[in-house]
Amino acid sequence: MTFGRLIRRARCPSPRAPRPSRCPRLPKRRELRGGMYARSLASAKRKSSEVSAVATEPAVPSMLPGLAASALVMQGGFWGAEGFGKVVLAAQGLDPSGSSPVSGIPVAILLGAGLRRYLGDLPEMLKPGVALCTTTVLRAGIVCVGAKLSALEMASLGVAGAPAVVACIGTGLVFVTWLGARVGLPPRLSALLAAGTSICGVTAITALAPVIGATQREVSYAVANVVVFGTLGMLCYPYLAHHLFEHSEQIGIFLGLSIHDTSQVMAAALTYKQVFADEIALKTAAVTKLTRNVLLATVLPALAWHTASSGEGKEGSAREKKKTLTWSTLKKCLPLFVLGFIGTACLRSIGDAMLDNDQKAYGYFEAEEWKTVTNTIGSQIGGRYLLGTAMAGVGLSMSVANLKEGGLGMRPFLVGSSGALVVGSAGIASVMMLTQLGLIPAASRKSENHPVS
Repeated sequence: MTFGRLIRRARCPSPRAPRPSRCPRLPKRRELRGGMYARSLASAKRKSSEVSAVATEPAVPSMLPGLAASALVMQGGFWGAEGFGKVVLAAQGLDPSGSSPVSGIPVAILLGAGLRRYLGDLPEMLKPGVALCTTTVLRAGIVCVGAKLSALEMASLGVAGAPAVVACIGTGLVFVTWLGARVGLPPRLSALLAAGTSICGVTAITALAPVIGATQREVSYAVANVVVFGTLGMLCYPYLAHHLFEHSEQIGIFLGLSIHDTSQVMAAALTYKQVFADEIALKTAAVTKLTRNVLLATVLPALAWHTASSGEGKEGSAREKKKTLTWSTLKKCLPLFVLGFIGTACLRSIGDAMLDNDQKAYGYFEAEEWKTVTNTIGSQIGGRYLLGTAMAGVGLSMSVANLKEGGLGMRPFLVGSSGALVVGSAGIASVMMLTQLGLIPAASRKSENHPVS
């Protein structure tokens, strides 16, 4: 045996023993047959991704601070809206104990944005809960809001009002999306402005935003337009309608067609009732506005598809601009919470139909009980607590610097103001057309009602 072999034996006394290795053993060629190695590799990757997803998913306790902060901001927003609404009513010489003309959701957004500006950056402990509010809580609120919509309310307006509602909504949607494209607004923002101006204000914006993947900056611009121009219409249109129209039904239909948010329509109609002692105008405005709200279930998927086909939807891209309605596109435009929203509205409509046929709603609820149930789910749980908390979270997530980064300037407000004027003009034209055709019954002439002294 040579000297070199003796040295190697001294270093490794058992040459047949395998050396330990940190790297895993590579599979032999026969193990690769039948795709065994590929399947094992895919399984390992899947388990690794599942472990990482579980590790990065925020725990429930970490969401509680942000959720509680958003709820407190929501409650403060509604309290502030009630107080400011009394001031607005008193300034017009009206009874301040009536329903507030100011919606709490925009006030909650503004309050949240003010707190965010004061705090600077949002604290880390609040971020998981605020993110939950702007996603899951928002979608749950949209599903519950469907309980406010009933197809029978559209039928109660009659054959005269329904075409006018469709005409005004269609005019607003087409004009606002067209003007937004002309002035260079993002398609998502144009869709939000169109929905808020034409259908039902803040509710339409909050329902459409997650479907199209709108940013918080775009939602803020759209809500600001509803607040500004809807409030102007709420203050001015009751007196304009008194000079333009002769019958109470005309005035009620005009107010229901022309003003953005439901709370603003009801405040304008209440103002007209208190100033001119006209109960018929109040009831007609309420039914007309509820009919506009019902059409949200139809317009929501259409706007989502239009935005996706423009290349800036939630799943769209700059290359995907073909306006072809495929099954995959339909699924993107109708996520589960939108289907839940439509399903809740259908359940409400079926229950109302049962009551209309002198039956109990679903064999259990009387008329007053069914009204309480739907009001609790739609207006209180969905419209106030869930959507209010979600929009408070949007406000807490919003910063003034983020709004300035868009470089949009006053263009969103130019589109919003023009859209408000066009929808108002369409409302006037629709009422005049219906009057000329003799479709609006003259049950109560305006001259028979005298202003309240």
